[in-house]
Amino acid sequence: MERKIRLRNEVPVHDTWDLTSLYKTSDEWEKDIIRITEISKTLEQYKGKLTNSPEQMLSALQEYSLLQEVSEKAGSYAFLLTATDAANSEYQDKQGRYMMAASSAEERTSFFIPEIQSLSDQEFLNRMKKPEYSEFSVFLSKLFRLKPYILSEKEERLFALQIESSQTAKKAFSMLTNVDIDYGFVTTDKGEEPLSQTTWSVFMESPDRNIRKEAYTKFYTSFNSHKNTIAALYSGSVNLDIYQARARGYKSSIEAALYPDKVSIDVYDNLIQTIRNNLAPLHKYYSLRKKVLKTEDLRHYDVYVPLVQSVKKITPYNEAVELLRQSLAPLGQEYTDALCSGLVSGWVDKYENKGKRSGAFSAGAYTGYPYILMNYKEDVLRDVFTLAHEGGHSMHSYYSAKSNPFIQYSYTIFEAEVASTFNEDLLFHHLFENSADNKMKAYLLCSRASDILATLYRQTMFAEYEKRTHELVESGVPLSVEVLRDEYKKLLTAYFGPEMIFEDESDLEGLRIPHFYNAFYVYKYATGISASLALSKRVREGSKAEREDYFRFLSSGGSRYPMESLQLAGVNMETEEPIISAVKTFSNIVDELEKIL
Repeated sequence: MERKIRLRNEVPVHDTWDLTSLYKTSDEWEKDIIRITEISKTLEQYKGKLTNSPEQMLSALQEYSLLQEVSEKAGSYAFLLTATDAANSEYQDKQGRYMMAASSAEERTSFFIPEIQSLSDQEFLNRMKKPEYSEFSVFLSKLFRLKPYILSEKEERLFALQIESSQTAKKAFSMLTNVDIDYGFVTTDKGEEPLSQTTWSVFMESPDRNIRKEAYTKFYTSFNSHKNTIAALYSGSVNLDIYQARARGYKSSIEAALYPDKVSIDVYDNLIQTIRNNLAPLHKYYSLRKKVLKTEDLRHYDVYVPLVQSVKKITPYNEAVELLRQSLAPLGQEYTDALCSGLVSGWVDKYENKGKRSGAFSAGAYTGYPYILMNYKEDVLRDVFTLAHEGGHSMHSYYSAKSNPFIQYSYTIFEAEVASTFNEDLLFHHLFENSADNKMKAYLLCSRASDILATLYRQTMFAEYEKRTHELVESGVPLSVEVLRDEYKKLLTAYFGPEMIFEDESDLEGLRIPHFYNAFYVYKYATGISASLALSKRVREGSKAEREDYFRFLSSGGSRYPMESLQLAGVNMETEEPIISAVKTFSNIVDELEKIL
């Protein structure tokens, strides 16, 4: 019997999030939309006055902070409404009106940051030291650090004018691969089923090897037909990265990407080199995969099929919440009470409905609850891990907002994946240690190995590819299809090891990764899970002191640079130690898996 997807108005209120922590009525939101315009007009009156008067600049900073806070609150409300029912015209209208108000405000206040950065170095430092500026000292120090790479007002305006056109390669790649390319159909026991970017992963997990092979071949044949176009798009994206870096005065595109977070290139290189030196556990995993699947050869289309099929376990939502309470107990009662109370009283939009955004996310703002969108299914154990993951994000936002003024509460993406994967690790250990069922243990080990592999090893391979492609162009080598495929093939061979036999089309994988159009981003996933695994072990095996260190990290928000906030928690990402520790964790899981299978 076909499952009916409910309409939004058929979902019980207690299963939806409570947005009254943002606005109790729609009229309150309307007033804030007007306030965005009013505050931006007030701030505009300070144009040309910031450098001459410390008092004027302080008043302007207060207006700027207020504008950003009101805008975030109104934008969050409109976004959350739209996420639950994209077809609702009222929600679409709110989202559109917010975007118009925010864009107008941004244009009206575009002078603000460049004018502050035009202060002399000495005056900048003098103002940051004033007691009345204390709330803004972190914000200003970060602006001051970027000062050497800020151009003149005219040049900055030229950069601003090309923001939309600079997205062309990324948008064209998305339209080509998600809309225009026809990937065909795959023959299954249910008949011909469409192959697409969405169904690709489903086919790759099929226990039927013939289905996996057919889907793989047709998928990459489609990319092969458009390889020159995609290579040109990616080459254009890389060239844009290099142009923007050089125009601002950075030595390289990777320096330009890492500098705002105060991350040295050594951290990036250390990640790649440490993983390169520790590929043996990954190769052992693929060797084990070949044995378990009982194939004469291991092919690229064999790497995603589960080694253990999902166990049948029904976990109603409220039971999942209590399971998290038990799993996250090492973090203390204050943490678990705050999270579990929120999960059942308004933080979460729990179940699927027609028009609702797929997947899951956490959307914490400074004002209101740190909301979580789920499409929870009680017969999918993976969804319990997703709830733990998003709960980690939300508690990170909860502590950051509680411990900082608005202007410095927001943490970086570099830090974001730590708190979420930390919670997943605690949940894994709780389930594994409290299970007497070998099939459940095998499933948990397989799932954990897959997660760490995808985040630690695969994202590092991607990071190495991005670094190499940018270095080639910076040294004068154009990115042809042949160059791109050759570089990616070297990485595939190194990372997958001697057991893997590749197809002629396998190196086309490098042309299908959308993250490559947001350069030097993916390494943060690998550093994030390295940090979280180290911290999880530290908290589980430590005492109150280690737990308090972790809470210092959660509470630091944007008050420090990411490397500094992680050091507060007890992890130094400038060394290879956390990465080595993550590799050992993966290696131990593979050993356990080998025994149990």
